[in-house]
Amino acid sequence: MATIQLTALHKQFDTTAVITDVNLAIADGEFCVLVGPSGSGKSTLLRLIAGLEAASSGRILMGGQDVTHSAPKDRDIAMVFQSYALYPQMTVRENMGFGLKLLKRPKDEIASRVDEAARMLNLESLMDRRPAALSGGQRQRVAMGRAMVRQPAAFLFDEPLSNLDAALRASVRGEIRALHQRSRTTSVYVTHDQVEAMTMGDRIVVLRGGRIEQAGTPTALYDRPVNRFVAGFIGSPAMNLVELPLQREANGLCAQWGDIRLPLPAGATPRGERVVLGVRPEHLKLANGSMADNAGVAAQVRAVEFTGAQSQIDLTTEVGELSVSTTDRPALRPGDRTHLHLPVRQLHFFDSASGLRLGAAEEER
Repeated sequence: MATIQLTALHKQFDTTAVITDVNLAIADGEFCVLVGPSGSGKSTLLRLIAGLEAASSGRILMGGQDVTHSAPKDRDIAMVFQSYALYPQMTVRENMGFGLKLLKRPKDEIASRVDEAARMLNLESLMDRRPAALSGGQRQRVAMGRAMVRQPAAFLFDEPLSNLDAALRASVRGEIRALHQRSRTTSVYVTHDQVEAMTMGDRIVVLRGGRIEQAGTPTALYDRPVNRFVAGFIGSPAMNLVELPLQREANGLCAQWGDIRLPLPAGATPRGERVVLGVRPEHLKLANGSMADNAGVAAQVRAVEFTGAQSQIDLTTEVGELSVSTTDRPALRPGDRTHLHLPVRQLHFFDSASGLRLGAAEEER
């Protein structure tokens, strides 16, 4: 196992900067997830760690050793790709042991490591099959087993579940997490799916445009997003974000929503005359007459989606469109009018100009 330290890392292709001034420390045994939209630089960052791309500047340390200019084979890492990258002519056993064979390990050691990985991944009945005879989930488990037998200092996962259907993704996701809990090997996992990131990572690194927007635990990113981008990216369904005018009153600043005044957090220092209000769909409540301490706003139903465990209601209000996610099954149809309660203790405010979080987070930066 090993720590991974990235310092002032920069990667440029021709005149285009893909990774810019990335500083990141990944602890020994940590499961770190790199997440972001397409083009955010997450796969390039993983390839830099692996040595598959050369850094334009900056340093990469693994286990305290500078590996910035080291070849991939000298970095003691194992990588799992989304495409499985299995040899079609080889059996499962041969695929899993091939890397160790190249390293000229003794045959009994190869057999022992392969058998151990097969037991952990429930592949024992498939060892004599070839990849063509396996399902997508089984192929990905073989790819994981091939990485495991190396017993590397770090695992690198490049969107390993993107080719699987929803049910298989959930299953293999659990297997990867269980593997990490058993081995406690330092792991870096790339995904564009923020639900995967939230359910798997000890820590999540949100990237945009080759820069780190925020790094923290899943709960920290969900509860205290540092800016508007992270707020809208982390969470499913996405956070509602609407722009409201500011009002300055004797006891502080307020955002104005019709006749309702929503006090900004202590210490908030917005730059302009408007702020962005953020509220998660699962924190909004449809009016039932029992929440007198909350502010209520008028809304019209635009759409209702029933997904089984939850219902999502899309609403139109005087300040913009909002979504409500609830485990209830409200008897609402498009065109119906309703009222909405705002959870005053679960509201987020962001500066309209910079997008940065307002309030306590300003003091933390």
